[in-house]
Amino acid sequence: MGSGTVPSISGIAALEIPSPRHPSECPVEDWLSFLGHRWNALILWHLSTGDKRFSELMTVLPHITSKVMTDRLRALMERDLISRSAVLTFPRTTTYQITARGRALTPILDQIEQWAAKSHRAVPPS
Repeated sequence: MGSGTVPSISGIAALEIPSPRHPSECPVEDWLSFLGHRWNALILWHLSTGDKRFSELMTVLPHITSKVMTDRLRALMERDLISRSAVLTFPRTTTYQITARGRALTPILDQIEQWAAKSHRAVPPS
């Protein structure tokens, strides 16, 4: 083969096989992976309806453990989707709230929810 030619298979130019990459190298893959975590989108959705304390989030998501809730809240804060603030009461409480960046994501989550609801009904039972 001369330089500049592409190897061919059955007369069709072979496509280059992409090298494996880490999800953080592709923004879409990275965000889908993050939001695909079982609890991230649900916590974000619950906070989109208003500020919540840790115990309130535990109540609306009864199957999550407190360790996982803590981990997920940290991950959401690291991505600037939610924030946390201390409320000056006695006893002192902490609330979590959605940030502007998180609020920008909620219409997309709403659209996914609407699509999923329609698609779920459209799938014939097996």
